Amino acid sequence: MALYDTIGVTYDLLRRPDFRLAVQIDKALGTARTVVNVGAGAGSYEPAERDVTAVEPSAEMIRKRSIRSARAVQATAEALPFPDKSFDAAMAVLTIHHWQDQEAGLREMRRVSRGPVVIVTFDPASRPWLTDYLPQLAELDERQMPPIDFYQRCLGEVSVEKLLVPHDCTDGFLYAFWRRPLAYLDPALRKGSSSFWALGKTLEPGLERLRSDLAECIWHRRYDHLLTLDSYDVGYRIVIAG
Repeated sequence: MALYDTIGVTYDLLRRPDFRLAVQIDKALGTARTVVNVGAGAGSYEPAERDVTAVEPSAEMIRKRSIRSARAVQATAEALPFPDKSFDAAMAVLTIHHWQDQEAGLREMRRVSRGPVVIVTFDPASRPWLTDYLPQLAELDERQMPPIDFYQRCLGEVSVEKLLVPHDCTDGFLYAFWRRPLAYLDPALRKGSSSFWALGKTLEPGLERLRSDLAECIWHRRYDHLLTLDSYDVGYRIVIAG
């Protein structure tokens, strides 16, 4: 059973793509007409004006795809069921940390793409403020997320863009609520992130400390520099291999 067959039950409600992030991701695909979206989930960030083929291992996530979404093939990143150079571009959005063999998955994306390989990922060297309360998240990031230089080793020369997160981001990924700390105290919203599923009750002491600091305005004094920002570099990156 794929991971998201279990944790993806409310994913489509909590992970609504943000149009500002979508614009930057779409731009990274260049002039590609045909695109394979690896680890596609429910279809977030699939460019509507391109011919997209989705690859997703979870039957639950495929069921959640809209009837207007691209056709989906049930398969894994490590064994893409397509001939060499089948697509103008390949993309993968916040999925590489779920792959069993990350190097194999990246090489498969390179194999089936005639053009750019675009990966939306997180730099594990980043330390968002949430990790001050929940250091387990930083440890999990380091275990799951490859360092940025890993992509160059697998894909050849790459460029790296910062993916700034808007303060009112509609997508509920892990560090999206950087200016809305109360969101992390909502168990329903935490279900939108696989990291919270993975760490479970071990996070309770840190969440309780966050709850206390918010009640006493300690968080607001410590992180007041964030409260005037419209967008912020939390550590998300777009890696592009031409």
